[in-house]
Amino acid sequence: MVKQPAVYILANQRNGTLYTGVTSNLVKRVWEHKSDLMDGFTRRYSAHMLVYYELLDTMETAITREKQIKAGSRAKKLQLIESMNIGWADLYESIL
Repeated sequence: MVKQPAVYILANQRNGTLYTGVTSNLVKRVWEHKSDLMDGFTRRYSAHMLVYYELLDTMETAITREKQIKAGSRAKKLQLIESMNIGWADLYESIL
């Protein structure tokens, strides 16, 4: 996958802890999370499963979408994930 703005959600397990982020390189960023390269939320809570993502046209649009998702309720986030990934599979392999 080439560089493209994206918003994504990571989880530590089905219906578990969720992390929402934005990036210009989804493959690289998820790999960084999975490799625990930086201290922070995803490392602390082992949120390493890519359970949802959206590819967008610009970083501005991606940041706006990230803010929309973060402002939503947990129930809305779960609904969003299950709209794309009913089985809560780790989607990382599918973006390589």
